[in-house]
Amino acid sequence: MPALACCVDAAAVAPPGYAAFFAGDSSLPSAVPFSASTADAADSNSTHWSPAHSSALYRIDGWGAPYFSVNNAGNITVRPYGTDTLAHQEIDLLKIVKKVSDPKSVGGLGLQLPLIVRVPDVLENRLESLQSAFESAIQAQGYESHYQGVYPVKCNQDRFVVEDIVKFGAPFRFGLEAGSKPELLLAMSCLCKGNPEALLVCNGFKDAEYIFLALLARKLALNTVIVLEEEEEVDLVIEISKKLSVRPVIGVRAKLRTKHSGHFGSTSGEKGKFGLTTIQILRVVKRLQDSGMLDCLQLLHFHIGSQIPSTALLQAGVVEAAQIYSELVRLGADMKVIDIGGGLGIDYDGSKSGNSDLSVSYGLQEYASAVVNAVRFVCDRKSIKHPIICSESGRAIVSHHSILIFEAMSATAPTTPAMNQVDLPFILEGLSEDARVDCWNLSQAAMRHETESCFVYADQLKQRCVEQFKEGTLGIEQLAAVDGLCDLVSKVVDASEPARTYHVNLSIFTSIPDFWSIGQIFPIVPIHRLDERPEVRGILSDLTCDSDGKIDKFIGGETSLPLHGLEGNGGGSSGGANGRYYLGMFLGGAYQESLGGVHNLFGGPSVVSVSQSDGPYSFAVTRAAPGPSCGDVLRVMQHEPELMFETLKHRAEEFCGQDHGNEGTHAALVSTIARSFHNMPYLVAASPCSLTAMNNNGFYYCNEEDYNAAVDSGASEDEQWSYCYA
Repeated sequence: MPALACCVDAAAVAPPGYAAFFAGDSSLPSAVPFSASTADAADSNSTHWSPAHSSALYRIDGWGAPYFSVNNAGNITVRPYGTDTLAHQEIDLLKIVKKVSDPKSVGGLGLQLPLIVRVPDVLENRLESLQSAFESAIQAQGYESHYQGVYPVKCNQDRFVVEDIVKFGAPFRFGLEAGSKPELLLAMSCLCKGNPEALLVCNGFKDAEYIFLALLARKLALNTVIVLEEEEEVDLVIEISKKLSVRPVIGVRAKLRTKHSGHFGSTSGEKGKFGLTTIQILRVVKRLQDSGMLDCLQLLHFHIGSQIPSTALLQAGVVEAAQIYSELVRLGADMKVIDIGGGLGIDYDGSKSGNSDLSVSYGLQEYASAVVNAVRFVCDRKSIKHPIICSESGRAIVSHHSILIFEAMSATAPTTPAMNQVDLPFILEGLSEDARVDCWNLSQAAMRHETESCFVYADQLKQRCVEQFKEGTLGIEQLAAVDGLCDLVSKVVDASEPARTYHVNLSIFTSIPDFWSIGQIFPIVPIHRLDERPEVRGILSDLTCDSDGKIDKFIGGETSLPLHGLEGNGGGSSGGANGRYYLGMFLGGAYQESLGGVHNLFGGPSVVSVSQSDGPYSFAVTRAAPGPSCGDVLRVMQHEPELMFETLKHRAEEFCGQDHGNEGTHAALVSTIARSFHNMPYLVAASPCSLTAMNNNGFYYCNEEDYNAAVDSGASEDEQWSYCYA
């Protein structure tokens, strides 16, 4: 603070009527931060930094266990079998990025980032772990039925994700849940290859066509249950089932009183969006009884809300639902299944807290034990046969298996002048008397070590100068000098390095829509260089022309993220990144892809599926597909890329094809336009071997492969790859 006082007082700033503003040399001494001792900083800098330090800094062991860790090279690895993963089976994410992004000429796949890496082995392990947790709880508590889960396809409707779940879940009759007609068609098709006992739970609001499809599925020998969301749906089910001569299996969704107070609990409780009240349930029972179909009522469904924070709340809801279940049994329904819905949460921030939407205070085993105990308690008290327990745990199943990887292209830091660069006489020259008073007050606040007052007077000074600038009485050079002085005040008072802005090759609206829409925070971590100390803090700014296209909130309540500098990137022992800096967003396998839009016409990322293998790099790329091209996203908005290209081609012929002897230039121009429609909308990173100026009349191509392709385009835009060993 004394240095700041010197900075402001050096010009002897005084209100009108006081002594002269300054005398003699106006150079200023260097600032000394006043919030931390130099000795502490020296000790911190001398400490050896290891991957373990990074793991603790980014809480990787908290949110990532048992699927993610940091290896000795400082790279994040995937542990595909969870706790059963052996050391040689860990998959290095940086090696995946290299394999995927390297040109085909050197054995890569030639895909562009951003990139979604799917790990089906993790998906299988999540299913097996959930099943094992319930089986263990059932055995330990002497429960006399079994667990049979379903996957709600709304969490991630990707074909290969759903097909993998059906395949991995077949040994334990794992089924699917649909909430719309296209989801029902998807589920019907996939379950034709699944376990015949697997449940197909039909949720959501329904019309006659939806109910027809659900009844048709039952006629096709699929174990379909139509869950009534509205009272009126029962009449449609009765009418259409009779026309099709199909005996339906019906469930009702109960609107419980139990709810949790977080964001995800807003759809539960008495005034929730979904389900039937007790009055409506009784009317449905009466309607089915009058139609001779009460035996068709076999399932009770409820949903407290996603991310249930504690087992205490979970048990309260299950006990209430089990009581309704037992009453339906008493009323004569042939009840067999209690569907506890979703709500099995995951720990996004590693805090193991029950007081946040970002975390939960339990694990899989505690969750399963709480459910089994609550159902058994009510049923034993009522002397009712234990029902099959079903859950719709989508988030907990798919979140871990998908990693979004993107690149930081550049970084900008606030430019704060040094004290000896502040030209005080020049600043004071054009200031109004009120502004000079602000300078005097700023000086006095600095002398008294009044941090908050320094901020107030600095801001007031800045605002007065802005008004003078708008009035034309202050030049842009003086305004910039005042801005620099105020930034210097902020830096010295705060005594901390301001956060840099890292510009990332990503659309947050497309790839992380939950962040901007509901403030959902995901763990974001550099996937390499974790054997180096992160020397700066930063926020992330995406490619879109939108002020919301930034990430400035991170796990742990942080407003910036520890990051490495981009200068000299790839140093240390975590090489292999070719001078690039890659970040990963984790636990985003649920909802992000289906909710993402095409803001600014940025489409989705490239996608690869990776399985553990015994090859030299411990993985094999089993499936790969490039992200949507510019033409693809234009089609989404009803444009016709082929016609657009023809328009531009004719325009090029009209304005660029008239010069004789430059036919090659015109052909290259048209070829470049054509390839732009086939390329992804994202930026291509500059590197020693890319963005090279080819000797082609001044045209630039991303690399030599693109140049050759522009001359002789032979690759199909729909080209994909299958089972490529790394």
